[in-house]
This record gives sequence, C-alpha cells and structure tokens, in this order.
Amino acid sequence: MKLLNELKSVLKKDERLISDDELLKNKIVELALKLDEDLIKLLKSNKKIKEHFFKKVDDVLVFDKEKFMKFVDNKEFLPDSYTAFKNKIGLTSDKEYLAKNKEVVLSWPYKDCVLEGGQEKEDEKRKEIFHNEILAPDEIDRLLDPKVFTNFKRIDAKGEHKAKEIKSDDNLIIKGNNLLALHSLKKKYAGKVKLIYIDPPYNPDSNANTFNYNNTFNESTWLTFMKNRLEIAKKFLASDGVLIIAIDENELFQLGQLLIEIYDEYEIHCVTIVHNPRGVQGSNFSYVHEYAIFVIPKGQKTICNREIKEDEIEWSNFRNWGGESLRENARNCFYPIIIDKNNNIVGFGDVLDSEEHPEDQTEEKNGQYYVWPIDTNNIERKWRYSRQSVEDVKHLLRPKRTVRGFEIEIGKDFGTYKTVWIDPKYDANEYGTKIVSSLVPENRFSFPKSLWNVYDCLHSVVSNDKDAIVLDFFAGSGTTAHALLELNKNDGGHRKFILCEQMDYVDTITTERIKKVIEQNNRGSFIYMKLMEWNESYMDKIQEAETSEELLEIWNDMKKNAFLSYKVDEKLFDENMDDFKKLDLEEQKKLLLECLDHNNLYVNYSEIDDKQYKISNEDKELNKKFYGGL
Repeated sequence: MKLLNELKSVLKKDERLISDDELLKNKIVELALKLDEDLIKLLKSNKKIKEHFFKKVDDVLVFDKEKFMKFVDNKEFLPDSYTAFKNKIGLTSDKEYLAKNKEVVLSWPYKDCVLEGGQEKEDEKRKEIFHNEILAPDEIDRLLDPKVFTNFKRIDAKGEHKAKEIKSDDNLIIKGNNLLALHSLKKKYAGKVKLIYIDPPYNPDSNANTFNYNNTFNESTWLTFMKNRLEIAKKFLASDGVLIIAIDENELFQLGQLLIEIYDEYEIHCVTIVHNPRGVQGSNFSYVHEYAIFVIPKGQKTICNREIKEDEIEWSNFRNWGGESLRENARNCFYPIIIDKNNNIVGFGDVLDSEEHPEDQTEEKNGQYYVWPIDTNNIERKWRYSRQSVEDVKHLLRPKRTVRGFEIEIGKDFGTYKTVWIDPKYDANEYGTKIVSSLVPENRFSFPKSLWNVYDCLHSVVSNDKDAIVLDFFAGSGTTAHALLELNKNDGGHRKFILCEQMDYVDTITTERIKKVIEQNNRGSFIYMKLMEWNESYMDKIQEAETSEELLEIWNDMKKNAFLSYKVDEKLFDENMDDFKKLDLEEQKKLLLECLDHNNLYVNYSEIDDKQYKISNEDKELNKKFYGGL
C-alpha cells in the first residue's frame, strides 16, 4: 500500500498525467508502452519505485515495463465506485492489462483498424471500438454491411411530403454515421461521382476542437478516422472524378501523407484560400487562410477554366512575332480564323498546304471573313496555337477590326485557377455565417464555409458537366448543397448532391437551410432519410435520461431488446444493483453505454425482414427499391 501511495505521489508531478487533480490511468499506460523518456526519468527519481520497477542487467538499468503496467492496471490502483462496479459485472478483465489485452491493437496505433467514429452531438465524447482488419474480419463485415434506411421524406418548393419512391436523379440528405452511410451507398454509386467535396474536422490542439472521438490517441485516431473514409470514398470517384478536402494547418501535413498513400495514382495540389481577412491570433502568426487540397487523376485535364471578369483580361495579338514566328516554323499553326458579319468567331479553317498562299490577310468568302496570321509587311507568320488545340482557347479569342480587315487578340488570363484565392467573397463571416443565419435564424455554426468558396471549388470541377453527382459526407450546415443549387440555377444544370451528416443539427439547420434555398429558387427537391438505429437509439435514450429511475427502466428494456456486450453479465449487474444506485447519474450513464454492443448500433439491410426490428412495409419497399438487386 505504501508503494501504491508513493507511485501516485510521483506520477502527479507530471502534468500530462493529471486532469482535475486526478491521475489518468490510460495516459500512464500509453506513455509506459512508448517507453516515454520523461516518465522513466520520473520513476527512476524515487528510490522505492526504482527498486521495484527497474532491474540491473550487466550494469545497465532496465525498466520492467510489464511489471509496471500490471501494477498500474491492478484494480487497487486509482479505485473508485465506478470501476469497482465495472469489475464486478465483468466489463474489465480481472488480471489482464493493456499490453496483454488481445482486443487492443497498437499500430500508429490504430492504422490497420476501422473506427466507426460515432457521435451525435459536437461536444459528445464516446468511447470507440477499433475493429482490427485482421483479428476481427467478422465484426468489420457486420459493421460495414449496408444498413436499413428509415424516416423517408421528399422536400421540395411546396414543402414536405411522404416519400413514395426514390428516383435515380434525386438529391439525398442522409442522417447517420458517415462511414456506415458510405458503405451503404457504395454499390449504387461506385464509379459514378464526379466530385467529392468534404470539410472534415480540423482537429486543432485547442478548446475549439470538435473532434472528440478519442482524447488519448487524438492524432492517431484522427488519421484512422480519415483513412477509413478516404479509402471507401475513392471507390465512388468516376475515372475523371476529383476529391477536394478543406483543411487548415493543424492536419495539413498528416493529411498530405495519407493522400499520398491512398491516392498514389492521383496528382495532389494545394490551394490557399484567404477565408478570414481579420486573422486568428496564434502564438507567432495570425492565420488568415486555410487550404483546399485537390486530388486529381494523373494525366487528365479535369479542372475547368474559371469564370474571369472582363477587367482581369490583358489582350495581346494572337499572331506570333519575333524569333521562330514564321509559317514554316510550325506548319499546323497556319490556318484561317472564321468571323461572321456580327464580328463573332464562328470556326477555324483547315491548315493550308505549304504550296498555297492566301490572297490577303483578311479574305471575304460567302458572307464570312477568313483571317490569316499575316503581318503588316505581308509576311506569313503563325498563330500561337495549332489547329488541333485552338478550339480549347476559342473563348479567349476576340476579333478586332483594322484597316486591313481584322486582327485576332487573345486574353492573357486563360482562366486557369491559381493556387492562391483572394477575394472578399471567400470571407467565411460575411458569406458563411451571415448567409446561414439569414436562412436559419437558429444557426449555431460560428464559422461555416463561405458559400462562394465552395461554389468556386465545385465550379472548377463540374461546370462543364451539368449532370454531375457531387458527394459530401461531412455535410455540416449544407454549404455544398447550397452552392450546387446556385450553380444549377445559374447555368440550368441538373447536377445532384448526396449529403451525409450524423450530428443532430442535420434536422434543424442543414435540412432547413436547403429547404429555404429550394423555396427561394422555386426549383429542386431532395429526399431525406436516416440510418435505422438499434443500439444507437438506446445510446440516445441513456444520454437524454434525467434520473436514475429512467436509467433503470432503460436497463430493463435493454435486457429484453438491445444487443449487449458479451462482457456483460446481466445477473451480476442486477445482483449488484445497490452499488449501481450509489453511482452518480453521469457514471450510471457511462456504465450503461459500455454495456451496449457497439457492433449493433444500426440495423443491417440483410435483416430487414426480421420481425424484431418492426420495420414498416413502406420502409421495406423503399429500401428494396433503393438497393435494387442487392
């Protein structure tokens, strides 16, 4: 007992191991596993601890990691009524500790694992199960099986209606875990998505962080969380499909490495966007920008030309001059540009044979003008672009009348997107927060993306594809859908969006925002549906309970209908009910949450006819239509 107290006293000297004056057992174990140098020095500094956990081997002092962790993992270390009750009902192993527990895999430490990443509220912290791809294939198969959808609604400019069918060109808003939603959508949309635009959690090292899935291995957890989703997202992309990820400096380099690993046959480009001209004060710099990472198929021209303003263009002669500008220097660059009576360029003639020569710089034929690259001294020169490629720059050419007929000018700005975007319209406060608040007064998003930031990202990929599918599985306030609706309105397109969002605000903000935009435009509609919950519904009930009596009613229901963890002994739980009642309300909630099997949070489509789930005939019919022959 004396050693126990001594160890606690020593460990409290390390600020990393303390929260609210309490020692963090998981953090102690994590640092011991990594043979953290500062922890080992701290342990060595105490004579009794040094004698107990270190041994000499050939005059070398060796830290007995296993002995230390076994001691720390002992139920007598940091005991409380909560952990004592867990021990009684079998939720923790009696003698095992972290290094020996076969359910824990440390490889980045979670690189080869699947993280569901369940979260209903932004500030909710939920203990996650990591499914190892080698040790738990059955669990992963069940976790990633397509799920049943429910709560179908069709929403259009006239309001909300009961959904009777799901059309192939319907926009979709899906409420539920995005990893599970992606695996449910995979068969229907694999290889069909032109653009995936996502704005994932930025994971800053501050109180502003909304990525609360796991605080112990925050960095590794974020990487695992993103890796799982980026791997499945890749399967959705068409052969010319593009992935765009919004990110800031906190995870920029880690994300880049992840993309290099997963999207090795793609080009990766980084665009800087000034989204907050006022700046966010840091210790050394005031940040005014974030990034858009463009992941593009190698060797393909998939980024469209941007919309440029007239005053951005500098005009110059399309006819070459100077060195190597003569006709013979590039025979495929000597052809006529055809102009109609209204001074519009209407086409391009064939390359002229080297033995043939035009009669004049501008020739009139059949009511049209044929303009050749001949200079004022009647020297035959060449156009800057060959006949094979001139069509690509037609939109940048304009005829200019001269005494000789016409000269052809070309705009210097070809409309190619630059890698730094600076424009007042990208201000996230002016064109993000204020726009959302004007549509949804109860908006709680403090800094959503500028509508025009996302609009320009979408325009860069799908402006020339009016039937493109755009996927966003971190939907947030719905800016991607809003921007796509604006793009369709501006050019008459029929592009469709698929949004996934698991937070509760999908009902109060995301859906309401898109509904308002559709009403304003008097055009468009979408289908709302959600993943059908099972154990997830019990998690919601537990979180919302206000008394111990409510929790006991939920427990009795769980015993009959929920899927409980195999570690839970119901009989032992009930036999120790007096101890359970002594716990405070939050500890009781935490305990019941751990009793649930996290592999059965949602209903699998393969079990849609199971009477236990009481799925309505209408929902069954819509699911079967949606999944088709699955």
